[in-house]
Amino acid sequence: MAVLFAYCRSITAVNRWIAVAVSLLVFVMVAVITYEVVARYFFDAPTVWAMELSTLLFGPYFLLAGPYLLHTAGHVNVDILYSRLPGRVADILDCFTHTLIAVVAGVFIYYSLPVAMNAYDSGETSFTAWNPAIWPVKALIPVAFSLLLLQALAEAIQAACRGFSREVSA
Repeated sequence: MAVLFAYCRSITAVNRWIAVAVSLLVFVMVAVITYEVVARYFFDAPTVWAMELSTLLFGPYFLLAGPYLLHTAGHVNVDILYSRLPGRVADILDCFTHTLIAVVAGVFIYYSLPVAMNAYDSGETSFTAWNPAIWPVKALIPVAFSLLLLQALAEAIQAACRGFSREVSA
């Protein structure tokens, strides 16, 4: 059991570190968009790269922060019925839900990995006027879903331990 708890703590710590690191991308995106607005409206000199760069930065920000958001229960959910469930039932439902998230993440890994490898092999670019390489962003997709799968498994383990370890109250 200690090994499972160590796994849960480790993957959560890794995802927390990654989420904090990529959260700094917000400042870069704000600076890039601010530069674009000033260049476009004050100097009548729009850039060809600013909006595309902010889009390319938002992808990793969104994808890599998601696994830690799963741990903090920050995703949008409707808990009209869930909030009224007894603790043990809610934990067992969480175990099922997190296992389902892990399965869905596995499907995304399965389908995104060949796309990412093809993008890397071909040196894929965006085919715009700026034409940056986009294969690094595509490569982050299976990485992010792998982290999500690992975090979902950790959350399922924790929920199962909570749900199945309680004494049955009469």
